[in-house]
Amino acid sequence: LRDFLLVYNRMTELCFRHCVCNLNYRLLTGREESCLDSCAARLVRANHRLMGAYVGLVPALLQRRAAEHGTPAGPSGLPGAPDPAPG
Repeated sequence: LRDFLLVYNRMTELCFRHCVCNLNYRLLTGREESCLDSCAARLVRANHRLMGAYVGLVPALLQRRAAEHGTPAGPSGLPGAPDPAPG
């Protein structure tokens, strides 16, 4: 949740600084509104692409970490459960 809020706040700040240039009026102009809409849409699409790439890379990363630590990776790519203790 914290990461989501950080991304949201950063996106809001970037688009506001880029699009809103006159603070003398209570309402946004049509130009400012369309700029904000396109700016937010661009950043959301970029975030979706990044998250898609991240989700695609996670299983390989987990398998590599498991191999480095000598633990077998389970079918989900997560390290397998430890072997039960004898006895």
